Amino acid sequence: MEKDNKQVIYWLLTGCLLIFIMVVVGGITRLTHSGLSISNYKLISGTIPPLNEAEWQTAFELYKQYPEYKKLNSHFSLQDFKDIYFWEWLHRVIGRFIGLVFFIPFLYFLIKKQLSKPTMKKCVVLLFLGGFQGFLGWYMVKSGLVDNPDVSHYRLAAHLTTAFITFAYTFWVALDLMFPDKKQINKSFRNLIRFGLGVLILQIIYGAFVAGLDAGFIHNHWPMMSEGKFIHETVYIEQNPFYRNFIEGKSGVQFVHRILAYIVVLFIFIIWQKSKKIDLMVLQSKAINILLIMVGVQFLLGVFTILLQVPVWLGVAHQIGAFFLLSSMTFTLHRFTR
Repeated sequence: MEKDNKQVIYWLLTGCLLIFIMVVVGGITRLTHSGLSISNYKLISGTIPPLNEAEWQTAFELYKQYPEYKKLNSHFSLQDFKDIYFWEWLHRVIGRFIGLVFFIPFLYFLIKKQLSKPTMKKCVVLLFLGGFQGFLGWYMVKSGLVDNPDVSHYRLAAHLTTAFITFAYTFWVALDLMFPDKKQINKSFRNLIRFGLGVLILQIIYGAFVAGLDAGFIHNHWPMMSEGKFIHETVYIEQNPFYRNFIEGKSGVQFVHRILAYIVVLFIFIIWQKSKKIDLMVLQSKAINILLIMVGVQFLLGVFTILLQVPVWLGVAHQIGAFFLLSSMTFTLHRFTR
């Protein structure tokens, strides 16, 4: 049987779709403050939610032992608990399902010898990334179960960024199989796209910082942070020493996220502008045009998310926009790499 065939490509693209769904559900979980509703981790039995009132009451009593209930949600009824439990449970179930979708077909393709040696190595990396992503999810939740009723924004950023990178790498492996052709490339232009991708990933990290610190609920003005102020004074006085303002301060982190948004837009505009001066293939031209459209859409979503103080639907839409922007950047870079 042919190696790296269409079945392998469909498998990888299915993985991409599932990671996308998981990121969306993860965003809803975060924005509805549902992530600490399940305080224990059971790999197999945790797949089944409470099935009767006695089991729900047991789960609720366990939740009451932790800081989020004691410090924030002591007013919760059992129904309130059920509402937040659902999103965290769904997020974990999808994670387990993704693990099966990646691992079982991988074994099948391995036994049937349908993977070439390079693809096999890439798939092993994918399995490692998936396992590491699961570990980071547990590690993140653990940080919110001790004293502070919220997860570490550093661990949240690691968890989210790894999900994005896992998706991008899965998509890249699928693209390698879909477009095996070799062609001449403009290396300086390719490096510009690579640098743009690096800035975009940094922006995704800061987006996670903003989410983890709930920094989107302050300074709800644009283009100024507040009336008449492009830089609010709290940006540089909230934390000590000074540098911590830009990695732990709500105002400072939001300010960096705003500035990085302008830089990402500028980089993609430069990529689009420079592409007009080189000879492009059809797919290359389309990829860059889509990239320009996506960054415009994502920028507008970010602006409205701030102005409207992060309603759940818009926060999720902004995260989806980041996902599609990364997809566009990955596809564009691939078109200038092979």
